[in-house]
Amino acid sequence: MKSLLNRLQGDKVIWFVVAFMSLFSLLAVYSSTGTLAYRFQAGNTEYYLIRHSVIMILGLLLMYFAHKIKYTYYSRISQLALFVAVPLLLLTLLMGTNINEANRWLTLPVINVTFQSSDFAKLALIMYIARILTKKQGQIKDFKASFLPVILPVMIVCALILPANLSTALILFATSIVLMFIGRISLKYIFAMIAIGVVFLSIFLVVLLNSPETGRFYTWKSRIERFVDRENADTYQSDQAKIAIATGGIAGKMPGNSVQRNFLPQAYSDFIFAIIVEEYGLIGGFTVVMLYLILLFRGVRIAHRSPGTFGAFLAAGLTFSLVFQAMINMAVSVDLLPVTGQPLPLLSMGGTSLWFTSLAIGIILSVSRKVEEVNQQEGGEHVAV
Repeated sequence: MKSLLNRLQGDKVIWFVVAFMSLFSLLAVYSSTGTLAYRFQAGNTEYYLIRHSVIMILGLLLMYFAHKIKYTYYSRISQLALFVAVPLLLLTLLMGTNINEANRWLTLPVINVTFQSSDFAKLALIMYIARILTKKQGQIKDFKASFLPVILPVMIVCALILPANLSTALILFATSIVLMFIGRISLKYIFAMIAIGVVFLSIFLVVLLNSPETGRFYTWKSRIERFVDRENADTYQSDQAKIAIATGGIAGKMPGNSVQRNFLPQAYSDFIFAIIVEEYGLIGGFTVVMLYLILLFRGVRIAHRSPGTFGAFLAAGLTFSLVFQAMINMAVSVDLLPVTGQPLPLLSMGGTSLWFTSLAIGIILSVSRKVEEVNQQEGGEHVAV
């Protein structure tokens, strides 16, 4: 155990959060996939547990190798990653695998594995923004020299993600705005972008609510109508999630005793937080929220203490993106937001999305590893970040 801890460099608190949530995820996924197992695996309830365990172990390995790479190398990697991400997004729109009226997935030939190109694009864009903001600090207030090189890739990537994955596009746009604010981009440009975004979203909603009920537009429209007009709309998903949360009580029904997992669609993914609260009660739900807040606090602290500007932007951007997604997922479960389709990072049953989350955390840990090295050099002993 001591040898393992010595190999895990970087922020030990983040490592603990990841380990705890990974174990918690195994319990939650095993409990919430019973119906799925009976429908598709002839009642073999261990199938999805084993599958999720393998994916999680591979994700932890990716996290480990990512945290061993010097974080400054990600600046160069970001250029190549973004150049690959844009064609992949285009390819997804044109030739992607269609699931639920959305072309979100690409299928890799030979190995026959599907992945969401938006997950890769999100990681690539955040790294690229961190790179540009770092290089443009000398003229950061200049519109042409600094703002345009940042906002153009943001607009291109978000526009390509939006047709199939509106919520991811909005999360990525919000994360980009936060990064621009941290990077000292002129506030007038940031507020102008927010205003343009609000106008665009308003026009989009008007078009959406008056559009024909076909394709992806119908999915978005129905989700908004269900959220706004609760009396006349089909609110089955949100109702089942609220029942799960309401019946959980303080301590919950205990692991494996969920009832709503048999009625709640996507209980193992989009609504896994509701199942967690049902089985572990408000105590379990509060614990999950606190773990994400700890992750946010440690990520911001790493960004603040980073010896390099790029590391600070990188840690901040990736941390905010992960926590934004987590808070949105939990807000959907408690019916504060319409259904978005966002999984709960590190907890939902996932495939390649879990791997990209692991890569993001590995990069944050890479920055924290450098912070520890600097602290050791300056103080002569280990100083926790």
